[in-house]
Amino acid sequence: MELDRAMSKTLHLGLRVLELLAERPDGLSVTEVAAGIDVHRTVAHRLLRTLEAHHLCRRDKLKRFLPGSGLVTLAAPVERDLRALAAPVLEELADAVGATAHLVVQETDTHVRSLLVVQPQNAAVHVTFRTGQLDSIDQGSAGLAMLAALPHRTGERPEVGLARERGFAHSFGEVIPAVHGISAVVPGRRAGSLASIGVSVFQVTDETALGSAVRGAAQQLGALLRES
Repeated sequence: MELDRAMSKTLHLGLRVLELLAERPDGLSVTEVAAGIDVHRTVAHRLLRTLEAHHLCRRDKLKRFLPGSGLVTLAAPVERDLRALAAPVLEELADAVGATAHLVVQETDTHVRSLLVVQPQNAAVHVTFRTGQLDSIDQGSAGLAMLAALPHRTGERPEVGLARERGFAHSFGEVIPAVHGISAVVPGRRAGSLASIGVSVFQVTDETALGSAVRGAAQQLGALLRES
């Protein structure tokens, strides 16, 4: 994200530090943080100490900085009702198809973010990725499914039109290399706050059956949201 005049540079840098820490679960040194956000080590240290005071980051025994428990408190209210209703739907879907299931929401007109990721209990092998991952809306099945819920736009990808016809989107290797994604939009959400349910698998043996399972889960969540 580019910094403009209306933005606070210090706050911008602090948020960049949090984003950097979220990408590195093994932790980062002050020097690595400074290099990651392109500031002097002294500036990075002040930012980290401030975030640490608010419990948004912490230090391990090796003096490396990691995300702090305070982030959990801040994140808890985000789409709380949606996540609560979606959790059992995703668990049922993940176990039914033996694949990682995910709920993705529209962040902006150009990007989507994973809000909830559920892994199957009994699958020997499954795809893993982190909650909070940000991706382009026109890359990956989750975003394509959302675009398919919108009116046709000049220049849109052919996969969007196909998803509109079938009720689910299919992508391969666009978000995670060598991984298929199949997603369907959750009905009843407004443009600008769209959501999709999907699965990520290494191999698709029956695309129609998998698409039907995903679409059914999305419709189930949509019905729960209407009733809530």
